[in-house]
Amino acid sequence: MNFETWEPVYESILADFGFDRQADAHARDVLAELTGPFDGRRLAGIEGATVAVAGAGPSLPDELDSVADADYVIAASTAADVLLAAGLDPDLLVTDVDKNPETARELTRKGTPVAVHAHGDNLGLIETWVPRFDSEHVLPTTQTAPRGPVANFGGFTDGDRGAFLADEFGAGRMEFPGWDFDDPSVDAMKARKLRWAERLLHWLETRRGERFAVLDGRRDGIRSVN
Repeated sequence: MNFETWEPVYESILADFGFDRQADAHARDVLAELTGPFDGRRLAGIEGATVAVAGAGPSLPDELDSVADADYVIAASTAADVLLAAGLDPDLLVTDVDKNPETARELTRKGTPVAVHAHGDNLGLIETWVPRFDSEHVLPTTQTAPRGPVANFGGFTDGDRGAFLADEFGAGRMEFPGWDFDDPSVDAMKARKLRWAERLLHWLETRRGERFAVLDGRRDGIRSVN
């Protein structure tokens, strides 16, 4: 995903939510100062693999078999805690450190890569927590233009960013345990973000020439990102 392709979608997200592009850029620059280049060869296990992008929805505990059967496991946010409690180690955590920063810290200290995302609303968390991580294992990401060590693979929420990252590194097939687009327990803001996650996954599957099973029965109601 090059930024020129992603930028119009990013601008639509900014307009929809009223987010501040300059705040995103500032958070990106702070993250860049706190991290160094990440060796992408460490994610070589994704290439050609069946990748489970585990979401943090309530269905995840019932879908752990697909996680266990996957070649490579990407955990979105607190999905990592559910997996770890079940004895399943994620290969990569994708997070903006707003819910389980202690888990992210411990994973980096164990040598598990953590894709840490900076945006305008989590600057304080970035400043507090990233210095506590083992920086060798931090992959810094942004939703605005990439700069320095901070990459942009596409995506908006932790979950769909994980999917775009998997695509970037050559995933063979993707599965989505723990994804609940209609989760009634979330607040209105999270529900809007889930709508965007759905739209972005649909865009990604179209770009890949693939059909993600998690979108079966839903495609007719999904708005295009374009």
